[in-house]
Order: sequence, then structure tokens, then C-alpha cells
Amino acid sequence: MTTAPRILLTGARGQVGWELRRTLASLGEVVALDSRTLNLADADAVRRTVREIAPAIIVNPAAHTAVDKAESEQDLAHAVNAIAPGILAEEAARLDALLVHYSTDYVFNGSGATAWREDDACDPLNVYGASKLAGERAIAASGCRHLIFRTSWVYGARGSNFLLTMRRLMRERPELKIVSDQIGAPTWCRDLAEATALILSQVSACGFDRWGVYHMSNGGETSWHGFAEAIQALDEFDETCAPARLLPIPSSDYPTPARRPLNSRLNNDRLAQVFGLRLQDWRAALALCMAN
Repeated sequence: MTTAPRILLTGARGQVGWELRRTLASLGEVVALDSRTLNLADADAVRRTVREIAPAIIVNPAAHTAVDKAESEQDLAHAVNAIAPGILAEEAARLDALLVHYSTDYVFNGSGATAWREDDACDPLNVYGASKLAGERAIAASGCRHLIFRTSWVYGARGSNFLLTMRRLMRERPELKIVSDQIGAPTWCRDLAEATALILSQVSACGFDRWGVYHMSNGGETSWHGFAEAIQALDEFDETCAPARLLPIPSSDYPTPARRPLNSRLNNDRLAQVFGLRLQDWRAALALCMAN
């Protein structure tokens, strides 16, 4: 009888981690840790925890994802997004374990209008993107078996994200100004988690050796304004609440501490070619999320 692999999951209370805790359960024994039980900013704790658990698979969706706060919390962002993944990778190499890690479209500068491929040059515009890129490079340098999934505009029914913020603000304000010149694909955290589990089942079933970076986002594209319009169209408002007017504005009219890429499109062809997998269109995913 084959023993079920032990899977170490970080960020178990985050929106992606919460979904992964469910989807990974069918693959092995999941040891789910959150920021209360594993502080990724504590390098010694990260190394000690991995050695105590001795997992066969490490899945790391945890990150410092507050993009604007990262500009003033550079050391913390680097510790969580760059140093910790590097330590996880070193320990994975020592254990001959597989590391699954999540990264971001923000490793690119957002120029042009063509969907970014995995081998396109990275040139992040902000501290968050730079720290995530450093994490990717630390993982690659470790020599461990790894899968890095770059995704974009992640949302879900829990946590802190654009969907939940818009649903609240649409009820609180008569008018909302939403950026319309940043283009990408809103990606449902449940789709990420289910795709990850499917990929891990493939990897464990055969002699897989195509490690590295893969783009994984829902299909299609829209702007933040278009995303907000789709949310509003699917939402339900009672007779006492008139939904807010949604006004499109350029990024220049909404300055933030961190610069955002205008083009966050990700090319998902490699994921389809290697794993036979494409995530559903973002509109279908949003409808399912809101129905749930």
C-alpha cells in the first residue's frame, strides 16, 4: 500500500489557501498552517517547521499581498515574498520534496497589449512585484522540483479582494470611479485551487520533469471597471438600495503608492500544452462564485 504524501500548506486562512485546504485533501495528509502557526517573516521558524513536518509536497500560497503597503514595508515584503520561498525551496531540495508556489502578473511592467508568456523579460514596477520575482528566482536557484503558478487579480468569497470591496461600496456610495485602462483576467481562487490539485495528481502519476513557471488565470480579459460592471450585473440589490453609478477613469486619475501595470494579460498556452488544462472564462467563474 502506498502511503499518502504529507502536504505542507501555508497561508491556510487566505483566499487561495482556504480553497487549497479542501482540494488537496484528496491527495494526501494536509498539514495546514496560517500566519498564527507559521510566520513566514521568521526565517528560522520556516526552516524549523519544514524539518519537523518533513512533507513530500509544499504548497505556498501565502504572501505579503498588500501592494501599496509593500512600498513602505519593503523589508517585510522581501522577507515573506522572497526570503521565505527561497528557504522553502532549499528545504524542499534537501527532502527531495516538490514545491508549489504562486506568483503574480506584477513581475511584468505592463507594456504593450500582448499577453505575457512565461519566458518574457520581467521588469516589475513596484516593491510587491520585485519581491515576488525575487522569490521566483530563489526557488529556481535552489534546484528543487518546483511549479510556480503566476496568476492575476485573484478574488473569492472570503478574505480581502476587489469583489467583496465592490459589493460593499456599491451599497454605501452613490458613485464609484473605477480604473478602466488596466487590463487583465480576474481569477477565482477556487479555480486556482482545483487546477492545482488536478496538476498535482498528474505529476504524481507519471515521471514528470517539466518543472518551472506556468501562467494560470481565468480566460478572457477585462478592465477593473469592466469587472465592477460584471459584479454589479450579477449582484442583487433590494428596493431600499440603488446600486452605485460606475464611472470609468484612467489610472492617472487614481494615483496609488505602488504603480500598477496597464497590461496584466497572461498567456496560458503552456499550462494547456503540458497539463491539458485551461481555466474557465472569467465571467463564468464570477457567476459561479457569486451564486455560491
